[in-house]
Amino acid sequence: MARKVVAQELSRDRILGEARQLFAEHGYHTLTMRSIAKEMGYSHGALYYHFKEKAELFYALVTEDFKMLLHRQKDMLSRTRMGDIGQLERLMQEFIRFGLENPYHYEIMFMIDDVELQNYSRTEQAQCLELFATVVRSVIARQPGNDSKMYSLPWSLFMSMHGFISYNIRYRQSYDDVKKLAEHHVRYLCEGLNSK
Repeated sequence: MARKVVAQELSRDRILGEARQLFAEHGYHTLTMRSIAKEMGYSHGALYYHFKEKAELFYALVTEDFKMLLHRQKDMLSRTRMGDIGQLERLMQEFIRFGLENPYHYEIMFMIDDVELQNYSRTEQAQCLELFATVVRSVIARQPGNDSKMYSLPWSLFMSMHGFISYNIRYRQSYDDVKKLAEHHVRYLCEGLNSK
């Protein structure tokens, strides 16, 4: 591929956007800064101007993606009442929507199968999971006798959503393709909160 003319200046945002897709398609270890630059039609020196190494580029992607997800979730939560099961349903639906509307983001955030790379996202994943767990626990707290669910249920619900998203990403289903099914899935999971 021929190198791009200088008029199309290489920005940090452009690198992140294209590198995200490349990491998701080819895997972290397959790519080098040179191969990323080549795919984009630039010299590897142009990438090094923005990022010192591939790990720094990858971490920038993870951080950006989690900030976007947490912003969307916090915005939705600010418009609803804590402890309301409807709030939890909307939060879960928003998470599924995010995953299926942003499959490359989601794969990098939650599906990278590499211990070293998972360390890059551990803190951000924990923030996301803690926000979700807080909402789940606020719903459980309003139901007497459900104390035993306080710690296991948030994880079980999250894993169920993750499975739904991962399955649909695997088969290239968009959120619009499975919106009704996602709504039923979330409703079914939340119905289980009312049983002891």
